[in-house]
Amino acid sequence: MSFRIAFSRKSLSHLQVFTAREQRVIVSAITEQLSYEPTVPTRNRKEMRPNLVAVWELRTGNFRVYYDVDEEEKIVDIRAIGIKEGERVRIGGEIVEL
Repeated sequence: MSFRIAFSRKSLSHLQVFTAREQRVIVSAITEQLSYEPTVPTRNRKEMRPNLVAVWELRTGNFRVYYDVDEEEKIVDIRAIGIKEGERVRIGGEIVEL
C-alpha cells in the first residue's frame, strides 16, 4: 500500500528557494523514494539522530529532505527541504545544526 505525501507549509516555502529544475528533481525523488516503504533505510534514506527537524532524512545529490512518517495513517509528512553545503545544511536560507 502506498503512502500519501504531505508537505508542511514551511517545507513548501523551503522548496520555493530552488530553481524550477531543482524543484522537479526534489519532488521526483520524494515521490519515487517515499511513496512505498519510507521507513526502510537505504543508501539515500536514513533515520536521524534525535533533533528538532524530523526523524528521517532523504538524500538526493546535495539536496536533503527531512520527514516524519505516520504508519497508521500511511502519511509521509515532509517537514523541511534543504541543501548540503560542506558539513552544514541550509534550510530556507538559514544554516541548521542537525
